[in-house]
Amino acid sequence: MGLDDLKRPVVLVVEDDFFLRMDAADMVRAAGFEVVEAANADRAIEILEARRDITVVFTDIQMPGSMDGLKLAQAVRGRWPPIKIVATSGHVHVGETDLPEGGRFLPKPYSPTQVHGVLRELICDT
Repeated sequence: MGLDDLKRPVVLVVEDDFFLRMDAADMVRAAGFEVVEAANADRAIEILEARRDITVVFTDIQMPGSMDGLKLAQAVRGRWPPIKIVATSGHVHVGETDLPEGGRFLPKPYSPTQVHGVLRELICDT
């Protein structure tokens, strides 16, 4: 088995709350993905500019900084169209037209089963 056979898809988890980010990252890892973490959209953009292996951006919507999760989703779609997007929130309801085409909304609180399901669905659609 070669190295490529062992490579897991990489998910960038963007969440400003440390404990929620840690929890989300744990769920994503448990679903079989590699995780990279960012505390805000500005840091997420820096990571995306530096790495070419990000498959999914899993982002909170309400975050401080120059852009929220919805603006981050639009920026990702514009600059890195193949990257899949999952947006989450416990306060904001997101409609289909609020996210770029193919983006998914996951309301908080979400379960490990929901995280696993949405990530597998996005990865298998590629």
